[in-house]
Amino acid sequence: MIFDESAVCTPVFCREVTGETPVLLPAAPFTVVLASSGRAAASADSEPVLLAAGGLFLAGGVAVEVTPVTGCHVLAAGFSGTAAQAAGLPAPLASDCSACPMAAQLLGELAAAMERGGAAGLSALCYHILCELAAADAAVPRLSPLVADAVLAIRQNYAGLYGVEELSAQLGVSKSHLVRVFSAEMGVGPGQYLTGVRLDAAKALLARRDYPLEVVATLCGFSGANYLCKVFKKHTGQTPAAFRAQNAGAARGGAVNELESALYI
Repeated sequence: MIFDESAVCTPVFCREVTGETPVLLPAAPFTVVLASSGRAAASADSEPVLLAAGGLFLAGGVAVEVTPVTGCHVLAAGFSGTAAQAAGLPAPLASDCSACPMAAQLLGELAAAMERGGAAGLSALCYHILCELAAADAAVPRLSPLVADAVLAIRQNYAGLYGVEELSAQLGVSKSHLVRVFSAEMGVGPGQYLTGVRLDAAKALLARRDYPLEVVATLCGFSGANYLCKVFKKHTGQTPAAFRAQNAGAARGGAVNELESALYI
């Protein structure tokens, strides 16, 4: 072998954090914590940093404690190897996913791959994650309180929101004002963002569960299986059935939302 890819980048750990119990992550040359929903706090020998949905916390060479604040789902991973060591973070860094939008998807793929077992492709995936996170420290404007609250409301209640009208009413502003401010800061309107979150949730369910499409549609906020198929094909170029077949090897289990939990009652 002329090249040892594991020496460049390899996973030390990858964990999903849910529930209410704080989790202490072991020290690694490079650690990333990403809150995909809810709120959590992260700390590394410093004052805790509150992470809302989409928030990132990066650290190098130190143990990191993750403390759930509200019902949350957090992905955390540690990396070693020359690429991870080259990051050389002088101090923990808090940011968001605006400069690295694929981070959540890639970390989810890493969690699924490690749950399946086997080392094939892991180093390449880890290196891809580090490349995606390379711009996490880019200077990006912080979201205004209104848009931050809108993003959080969408991520926490995407299955139950009827649309932008209901969202604007919850936030106490007019629909036109919310659309104008949200679009200016996020680059897409709140309706498009809501659809994207629903599609991400549908992809996760299709890969991890065997539910009928009607159930997937209900859990993700679509009006029915036919509408789910129409939107899914438009945005991904695939039918839900084709996506499920292509991702049939993805790890089962994982976080569930409140509607999904109700199926078991």
